[in-house]
Amino acid sequence: MMSEQKERKNPFFFPYNTPHDVAPFDRIRLEDYEEAFMEGIRREDEQIDKIINDPRKPTFDNTIISIDDEKDGEGYYDLLGRVSSVFFNLLSAETNDDMDALAQKLSPVLTKHANDIRLNEKLFERIKYVHQHHRKLTPEEKMLLDKCYDGFVRSGALLDAAGKERLRQLTEEASILGLQFSQNLLKENKAFTLHITDESQLDGLPETAREAAALAAKEMEKEGWVFTLDFPSYSPFMTYSTQRELRRQMYMAKNTECIHDNSENNLDICKRLINLRRELAQLLGHKTYADYVLKHRMAGNVRNVYKLLNDLIVAYKPTAVKEVKEIEKMAKKTEGKDFKLEPWDFGFYSHKLQLQKYNIDAEMLRPYFELSKVIDGVFGLANRLYGITFKENKDIPVYHPDVKAYEVFDKDGSFLAVFYADFHPRKGKQGGAWMTEYQGQWIDRKGENIRPHVSVVMNLTKPTDEKPALLTLGEVETFLHEFGHSLHGMFANTRFESLSGTNVWWDFVELPSQFMENFAIEKEFLRTFAFHYQTGEPIPDELIDRIIKSRNYNVAYACLRQVSFGLLDMAYYTKKDEFTDDIIPFEKKAWEKAMVTEQLPDTCMTVQFSHIMAGGYAAGYYSYKWAEVLDADAFAVFKKEGIFNPATAQRFRDCILSKGGTENPMVLYKRFKGGEPTIDALLKRNGIRRGKK
Repeated sequence: MMSEQKERKNPFFFPYNTPHDVAPFDRIRLEDYEEAFMEGIRREDEQIDKIINDPRKPTFDNTIISIDDEKDGEGYYDLLGRVSSVFFNLLSAETNDDMDALAQKLSPVLTKHANDIRLNEKLFERIKYVHQHHRKLTPEEKMLLDKCYDGFVRSGALLDAAGKERLRQLTEEASILGLQFSQNLLKENKAFTLHITDESQLDGLPETAREAAALAAKEMEKEGWVFTLDFPSYSPFMTYSTQRELRRQMYMAKNTECIHDNSENNLDICKRLINLRRELAQLLGHKTYADYVLKHRMAGNVRNVYKLLNDLIVAYKPTAVKEVKEIEKMAKKTEGKDFKLEPWDFGFYSHKLQLQKYNIDAEMLRPYFELSKVIDGVFGLANRLYGITFKENKDIPVYHPDVKAYEVFDKDGSFLAVFYADFHPRKGKQGGAWMTEYQGQWIDRKGENIRPHVSVVMNLTKPTDEKPALLTLGEVETFLHEFGHSLHGMFANTRFESLSGTNVWWDFVELPSQFMENFAIEKEFLRTFAFHYQTGEPIPDELIDRIIKSRNYNVAYACLRQVSFGLLDMAYYTKKDEFTDDIIPFEKKAWEKAMVTEQLPDTCMTVQFSHIMAGGYAAGYYSYKWAEVLDADAFAVFKKEGIFNPATAQRFRDCILSKGGTENPMVLYKRFKGGEPTIDALLKRNGIRRGKK
């Protein structure tokens, strides 16, 4: 045994010898990470020393490319990038207490290392020289140079010594607090369970929800049924359960996460993160953090963000108020005129009204959305649009049995990408859904096009002992959304990895994902995969018609919910002075203009709003609505030219999906469409305005 341990080698240090050089998840152990991180830092420091001590005059090739390309040299690879991609992806998808502790230990080390590079005066002098004196560059090279130079400036390269030291302190503290925020949220989410032993308390719940709850109880070695705050458990309970008191318990558990008097409380962490970001922005010469962020967004400035959000409020609020009144009327009709609709009642009565108006609900559709068929449908859609094919390869190691790994081939049969899909909730996995990469795309110095390893991570309904995984239409849309991001990654075809795939401005990155959601209610698409999991019968046309008719049910309410999140985000990050308010009342006031239902004083969204506290969306949550304008506008082009028109799809691929961040996104979009986007297509799609008058 001892000799075996002595002979074992850290897999990060050697060729992986796996299909397509994918990460060898089956060989990686916890103790491998820290060693690889520290050696990766050492190698990167060595690379930087080589650049700054190069006696030659700084040029684009010996400075900018050398910074961007850590894979230079025979047999050399970016060790730090290699270990980071695995560790931080698994920290979200498959973590445990030991990984969390290691992340806390490594976070300040990695932030310090990043600061050491960005604040290296000799390195910046070379970059600045190249920025001012360079050969004729291609548009992509110019974009890389500008991104590199501006990245250093935005990271403090022009600050004096005291300013640089303060920036180090701010970024290191923010890094630790962002991590703590996420860990607290995951712990709070997993800590709550609703354990039911009396079967009568399951009244109203569909069979799929009961079976999933029975499976959860069995996994926890408990009798009866267990419901959790994971979306596939929480959402059906809030929609179908007739037990109002239990709905209240679930709602309050979900909406009071991380505000309890315990070690997982995020209130002070949020306040500190807001102030750290404000101070960082002001240190770098901006009035607010939003001003700092929006300099590199399509929106451009705070005024344009508020214009979008306010335009949406004006357009959608009258309809949203009507939608809520209709649900209240339904509730009073059912329960009596003195009944007061509470937040934990909204989903329940909204569903009843939807059933009454359109005779449709999520459970009617589940039998037609069996996960393996949905996978076939989504892959088939990509094949029909772009000619690509997917082949599962069980020789590709995965980090959990739930994960499937595929090889993706282009229409000419050439290898395009590795695609991982991780479908179901589990203990060590964050909630929500996201796309990520284990390897980006780039073209190396020998001209070889290094293809990406892309992953989508979701929390879709699990299979039970009795049934396969049967999804809701909303879950199908989630799959399509993340798959759209993955296409952006898989089609990447740029020279530099830092400009490839989803390395684009944040208010452009959601276009490819939200675009794909449009197909979810297209008859021609549904007919390719929506077959009853027991009988094999195709989804009836009449049911598809009801789906289409109900598409805009509560659409204005849903729009204002997103707008409210955007308002909250902007309220925090447009602060010019120190943020000293109490988070909970500040939150209520910040989004009041978009609210159409009563707010409870003792609930809080901010403390679980990962996007703007621990993710990349601080001062950027409006991006979802910004991109929705783009996606509706783009899909209108497909509707006009044919939703499966291969020429239109190829143009979308060539102009947008394959270009990454190599050009300004508005330039890319206009090249695809032939003009700028307008809000008209979104309003028309949502039934808010029907065409031109």
